[in-house]
Amino acid sequence: MHGLRRWWDDTAGGLPATFWYLWSGLLINRAGAFAMLFLSLYLTAARGASASLAGAVVGAYGAGGAVGTLLGGVLADRWGRRATLLAAHLGAAGLMVGLAFSRDLLVIAALAALVGVVHSMPSPAFVAAIVDVVPEDRRARAFNLQFWAFNLGMALASLLAGVLAEASFLALFLVDAGTTLAAAAVIALKVPETLDPRTRISVLPAGRRPGLHTALTDRVFLVFVGLTFLLAVLTMQTSTIMPLAMRADGLRPSAYGLVVALGGALIVAGQLFVPRLIAPYRKATVLSVSTGLMALGFGALAVADHLPFYLAAAVVWTGGQMLAAPPNAQINADLAPPELRARYQSVFYLTFPAASFVAPALGGLSLEYLGERHWLVVGGLGLVAAAGHLLAGPARERRVAALRSAVASREKALAGDR
Repeated sequence: MHGLRRWWDDTAGGLPATFWYLWSGLLINRAGAFAMLFLSLYLTAARGASASLAGAVVGAYGAGGAVGTLLGGVLADRWGRRATLLAAHLGAAGLMVGLAFSRDLLVIAALAALVGVVHSMPSPAFVAAIVDVVPEDRRARAFNLQFWAFNLGMALASLLAGVLAEASFLALFLVDAGTTLAAAAVIALKVPETLDPRTRISVLPAGRRPGLHTALTDRVFLVFVGLTFLLAVLTMQTSTIMPLAMRADGLRPSAYGLVVALGGALIVAGQLFVPRLIAPYRKATVLSVSTGLMALGFGALAVADHLPFYLAAAVVWTGGQMLAAPPNAQINADLAPPELRARYQSVFYLTFPAASFVAPALGGLSLEYLGERHWLVVGGLGLVAAAGHLLAGPARERRVAALRSAVASREKALAGDR
């Protein structure tokens, strides 16, 4: 019993109530965000769209997501986290109802692009709010729980979406809208504004105005973003290139589903044990090891031709993903000046839509011309990222120390003024 209590304290103890309401809102939102998973099927089966037109509409949703990520970061730093979260959730619910009853394909395309915007807006605000309310020494466990909730919610969404899509596409969109409103209600009733007015006082050097350009010209931060982009390219292999490779090996779609399900099950079952495992080590070391595991897992697919090989490789790369999630999020938070937390988050989150474009576009060509050697290229990219984290780690640590010192000086000056 004592060991179980200690594990719980290391995993989820000491986190404020506001974090748990944010966490609940994220879980509800993810579990209910399933309609867009079936958008292409809905367009072709229910609206008579061609495959190319359906692809264009889904692409509009993705483009809207890139815009929404940046917009959410700017608004969360200007309006506040709570206001941005409420605006995004309420907007998403209304747009989803619009999609449910729209018949014109041009209207559906426009609504899909807008849904992409409001679906992506909450991510920077969620993370910035977590950083606002969780003490620094407990953020690793908070980000670990966030990653766990995200994956648990996605797993639930996949299950619910299949059932609802078979019953009624109308129900698919309306239930999605309902769960989005439920998440908005949790935020409205239980989450206060976490943006401290004191964070609006800049800790940047004299003469530098805080803004999105600050994140886009921060070399230390951009190196970290670039390494995260490589990690995201590796992760995207599972949903873009791996299905093609498995089909070329004569494996059925159900085999691909089993590999994906195994990864999700491992995260749900094991992610809560990660913080205690990685606590003794430097973040750069953990990220290097985790990215190396992903490189090994995906590189091993060069010799995989049967389902057991794919399953074994999935265990390796999923282990890497699990180890990477907490320090990746924590470093991103640590590198951001307090007055620009959400903007930095928005630039960081752009790596994922960028990887979702690059991975299939270049990966398809690589697989076509290199065959199984494609996976050696992917593994090589992972090893480059692993080495990059070790090389970039000291500079990141110096930047974080300098930023903490500036924040401490500012708080001391504010206390003196009072």
